[in-house]
Amino acid sequence: MKTLYLECGMGAAGDMLTAALIDLFKEPEQIIDKLNRIGIPKVKYVIEDSEKCGIKGMHVRVLVDGIEEIPADMDETFAHKETNDHMHNDHMHNDHMHNDHMHNDHIHNDHMHNADINNNHMHDEHVHDHQPGHHAHHHSSMHDIENIIQGLDVNDNVKKNAVEVYKLIAEAESKVHGKTVDEIHFHEVGSLDAVADVVAVCYLIDGLNPDNIIASPVRMGYGHVHCAHGILPVPAPATALILQKMPVYAGELEGEFCTPTGAALLKHFVKEYGNMPVMSIENTGYGMGSKNFPIANCLRAYIGENADSDGMYEKDKIHDKIIELRCNLDDMAPEDIAYATELLMDEGACDVYTLNIQMKKNRPGIMLCCMCKQNEKEKFAGLIFKHTSTIGIREYECNRYILKRENIVIDTGYGKVQAKKSEGYGTKRIKAEYEDIARIAKETGLPISEVRKKINI
Repeated sequence: MKTLYLECGMGAAGDMLTAALIDLFKEPEQIIDKLNRIGIPKVKYVIEDSEKCGIKGMHVRVLVDGIEEIPADMDETFAHKETNDHMHNDHMHNDHMHNDHMHNDHIHNDHMHNADINNNHMHDEHVHDHQPGHHAHHHSSMHDIENIIQGLDVNDNVKKNAVEVYKLIAEAESKVHGKTVDEIHFHEVGSLDAVADVVAVCYLIDGLNPDNIIASPVRMGYGHVHCAHGILPVPAPATALILQKMPVYAGELEGEFCTPTGAALLKHFVKEYGNMPVMSIENTGYGMGSKNFPIANCLRAYIGENADSDGMYEKDKIHDKIIELRCNLDDMAPEDIAYATELLMDEGACDVYTLNIQMKKNRPGIMLCCMCKQNEKEKFAGLIFKHTSTIGIREYECNRYILKRENIVIDTGYGKVQAKKSEGYGTKRIKAEYEDIARIAKETGLPISEVRKKINI
């Protein structure tokens, strides 16, 4: 089973999830190019190398009209740094969103006049303090967000997942503010940042196509977060609602470690929480935050095969479809049937065997069964018609389960012995080739059964 495991020991944020998942692909630059072509208005993804505690990973920035949204709780020194410092502070509204942590800044209904709320109007502009990363914006409703997502150049499954994730955020906000989802309005830049994170994660998971997604318990942090219009407890109210029924913990580090977008993405996609299962890891991705802590500030993602209860991986389980061709024979000499059987095997049949059957008029007969690959059934049907007396062949499609096979050579006290090693589905066995066992029996005068015991195969 192909499994995606998310290690959320430093929380979860949309941009950290995006970076970690991109890092799982062989060509991250190509993935970023594809994300930049899906059509989110005004949005550009930028991916950069990042390092935390000596660990290298990736960091994703989302630019809206070339500007990266800066959280209001950043100090003035940080606010005036150049954009290429890209300290997006993943654990201080690191989803590029303010809708949980900055209720008065990102969600318009706290600023709207009562008449505007009651009439479901949207202001055309809402002026912020003019500092880098903050501009005059109009506001977007949940309906506007859905329209943006539906217009993107992604498949229907990605659109469906993105809308459902964003609805989790909107529903949590509506409960916090005592409003309906239709009355919740988001700042344009903040909502586009969030859409970018949500769509990117949905797109990347669709591309990875895991059979199962598992995550560790999620660090929330503790304390308070300073927002544009006040101080909120950690986790912020909407984030706390989304995290309900999910395994979470505060941890020993103060601050905000899980954002609403990160929480909503986990809630939508993750069906199981706990320690990492037994896996054969194919790749590991690191999505880096911006702040520095004594612990590496990253979200780590693993993709690989999950072992079953017997400790076996799907890659070690072989199953395919095979064609079985059958015919009944009652007018052929045994020697001729033996010849046809050997010929079919020599021509590459997977297996050929015969069964004794009772045919019409109580005549004894032989059922000839030839197993072959699907693309060779016409070939073997022709051979059966040519080398037997049948005038009709029945075709059956079968599911076949096969143990993984390997030819090996084993040194014994009687010399080298060829053997076949088979394993899978909780079974392991080694069987010596008959020809070598028979040779040793002839050379030593021992019964074959004794030879098997002595060479212990």
